[in-house]
Amino acid sequence: MTRSLQAVAYRRPSVLELAAGGRRLGLETSRGATPSGVQDHPRFFTGFLTSPQAAAAGLLAVADVAAARYYRPRLRASLDPVVTGNGDRLRFESFSGCAGVYARLDVLRSGLDGGEVGHGTTNVDVNNPLREALSRIGSDDPLHLRVGPEELAVTTLDGPVVEKKVPLPDRWLRGFAEAQVIAAGFDPRAELPAAEAVRFLRSLPRGGSRGTAGGPGWVVPAGRGLRPTTRPAPGAVCLPGPDRLAALQRVLRHATALRVYGPAVTAAGTGAGSGGGASAWEAVLPGMRLTLTLSPDASRGFSGEGGVLEALATDEAAEDAELIAVLLAWEPRVDVADLAASSGLTPERVRAALVRLGTSGRVGYDTAEAAYFHRELPYDGERAERHNPRLRAARALAAAGAVALDGPLGTVTAEDGHVHRVREEAGALSCSCLWWARYRGGRGPCKHALAVRMVRRGGTAVEQGRARVDGGVR
Repeated sequence: MTRSLQAVAYRRPSVLELAAGGRRLGLETSRGATPSGVQDHPRFFTGFLTSPQAAAAGLLAVADVAAARYYRPRLRASLDPVVTGNGDRLRFESFSGCAGVYARLDVLRSGLDGGEVGHGTTNVDVNNPLREALSRIGSDDPLHLRVGPEELAVTTLDGPVVEKKVPLPDRWLRGFAEAQVIAAGFDPRAELPAAEAVRFLRSLPRGGSRGTAGGPGWVVPAGRGLRPTTRPAPGAVCLPGPDRLAALQRVLRHATALRVYGPAVTAAGTGAGSGGGASAWEAVLPGMRLTLTLSPDASRGFSGEGGVLEALATDEAAEDAELIAVLLAWEPRVDVADLAASSGLTPERVRAALVRLGTSGRVGYDTAEAAYFHRELPYDGERAERHNPRLRAARALAAAGAVALDGPLGTVTAEDGHVHRVREEAGALSCSCLWWARYRGGRGPCKHALAVRMVRRGGTAVEQGRARVDGGVR
């Protein structure tokens, strides 16, 4: 597994301190993207939080996920959360070390008082002393929030005084992208009032439960609540590894509702096959939303789901993405129709371009508003594409001339000499390989189907494959 060290540097540690008339929470920022270009320590907000206790609990929940490995826990390796200013809200995002849980706290305009919200994305320091201080907030006394350095610090401090270096695996980067793509296919499935939400979450089994060790569990709406079931049923939502919802316990006392999202319902009445599916769980808070998105299985991170591969395999989407990227302006809601009108592309091509942009961390997806939002993750997201094993293998096959087309059928001669048959029906590809037999498209296309797709779309994809192959495919 390819990995590198991600270095983040801050002017000083983030801190919660007493001040005249209340407390001040100073969240320090690292190097990040803004409308005026990359800045070392951008400043996104200064003002008050309207619900201090709920905000503190939400920030701790995001930090919990950043520090966690829910599958085969090892020594913790925490990546600091990411903060985005979208002009009317602040978003705090994190991703678990096991690449199976994505968390986001959206602090909306009604959760902020005073001050303008800036635009841009960077890391934000959440250190252990700060976590301890946030956990001790016991009243809703005024809490002043500053995201970014103080005005004086911008001009008088030289050089960082806090630096962190943490591993950044390709698998983690790919998972961050896949989580957004999968969430874009979710529909609302249930909404529980506060009392039912508390009852349900507190009734969930903890580690070693059915959802963690014995395959996926399921829940189905029942009256105002949810009840467990052993198999998928109409309206059911998969809950693999229920202990992965533990971060929601932080905010239960402040929640007014719990919303549940799952894959769009199929003609059979379910949103996923019997093998399980991803889901999103959103706690509605005063002026805020905390969302946890879970991968289809506790032992299976988002990085292997393959939802972005079709978009990555096309030259058209790459060119479209470059155009759409120029038109993004840190919008809290990316309007596909507006982008289509501005770019001259069809809505379908705009959506494909947004998927492509998601692979490099340039857009996220908000299930509550069913819309993409603009942000620029402070990581080399394009590395996730370059090192995606299936994508690299498909490009190698296409470049080596291993694909032969015959109407709706394509044959691919693999590296070991085996010939695999890829068939296209109604725009969907299937393959005779073991990967397809095992997952039936549930984790995206296999490398043979991707190679056929590339060749069907013309010689440019093959040339692209020759240019990008650098050995080591699998």
